[in-house]
Amino acid sequence: MTIRIFHASSPEVAVLLAAAIDAGCFTEPDRRILLLSRTGPAPEAVADVSETAGFERLRARFDEVLSWNDAIAPFHPDGWNPRVDDAPLWERHFRRAWGLREEELELVVDSPHAGPARALTQVFAGIPVDVYAEGPGGYGPTGGKIPALTGARVRRLLHPDLVPGVRPLLLGEYGVEPQTVPAEAITKVIAELADVELELPAVESPALLLGQELAGAGLIPAAEEARLRREMVRGAAALGHTRLVFAPDPYAAWESPAALLAEADRLGVELTVLEGPSPVAADVLLHRLRPALVVGCTSTALFGAARFHGLPVATVGTGLLLERLAPYENAERIPATLADALLPEVTDADGVAGQRPRGDVESDGLPAAVAFAMRPKVRPDLRPAAERYLAAHLDSHTWRYFKRRRLASLALPGVVPARLAFLRSNPALRRLARRARALRSGGG
Repeated sequence: MTIRIFHASSPEVAVLLAAAIDAGCFTEPDRRILLLSRTGPAPEAVADVSETAGFERLRARFDEVLSWNDAIAPFHPDGWNPRVDDAPLWERHFRRAWGLREEELELVVDSPHAGPARALTQVFAGIPVDVYAEGPGGYGPTGGKIPALTGARVRRLLHPDLVPGVRPLLLGEYGVEPQTVPAEAITKVIAELADVELELPAVESPALLLGQELAGAGLIPAAEEARLRREMVRGAAALGHTRLVFAPDPYAAWESPAALLAEADRLGVELTVLEGPSPVAADVLLHRLRPALVVGCTSTALFGAARFHGLPVATVGTGLLLERLAPYENAERIPATLADALLPEVTDADGVAGQRPRGDVESDGLPAAVAFAMRPKVRPDLRPAAERYLAAHLDSHTWRYFKRRRLASLALPGVVPARLAFLRSNPALRRLARRARALRSGGG
């Protein structure tokens, strides 16, 4: 008997996994387990994925649904990892608690460098692993080094084709091959969920404003996030939209919409804030509301609206986010970069009307360049691609994707004069420069 454990921490992941099952991306196991987790700063304060409207339609594809949070309580699901010596004990515990006995297991998880995925791959050592990337973060590098024995077990990377023509870089250091989950399978699952009874406002062709937990994730201050939401309202109104719907992130702490409603009232537009007993997946909102415009920052739904629903989209705050993200290797940098480069800004009326990218950049070279700058030790093989991109495309617009000190520390084009470019290819000189900087910063 083979038992496959699918881990999911959001409705969007559950949709992707269901679509992958429907599309035949997995062989048929003897038993499927959906293992749900609630993450974030206060997981006990957010809704469980199982509470999402239409979840029963997804649940039918699995033999059992379990809770990771309950299984490891009182530990926090984002930060808990078993000690190396304790991993076999935890495996025996979970096998007994979940009725796994001594059967063959397979894992389907997100990137195993952090969170529940890391703990699961450590507990269930030696078993095959499939990894998925539900959002645009999969186009970036692995968030940190993972144990070699874990990386060697990963068979493939499942992902939606959010940015056509761009190859995901996640886990590329282990030679993991990406596999696209067919778009038609994803849209079919979304239509299935959207067919359930939902309490949605009767607003015809609204501009849909997507909330995103930026401050709660520590990316920007709360005051700046509130300002970005007001910019969404102003931007949509300036484009001529008089009916707006704001969809708060259902897995973020609730905030009063009074400031948004006041801004809408000042501008003379109608704003409806979605509230309901059950969270609604963003893709279901897109399917049911068929908005005339979708406005957001870097959320997966913004990319999905354009790619899978054929809807016009616009961004807000990507430039601010790129400037504020710290450290440079923050995992949100690739989504912010792609959103900024490939989607029009809400203040660009012509760009929104024509759905034209904001900048003239080569999207396939840009992710590789940013990825190398983010994680040079994880993906040293991307240095040539980064040098090519920077030498050809670094200008007043594309500088926003990089930091001068980061390029200098890596001896990349943009800070090293062309006549000294040969020095960049000399490993000994690069090591000497790094040592000199370390001595200088240490006062030596």
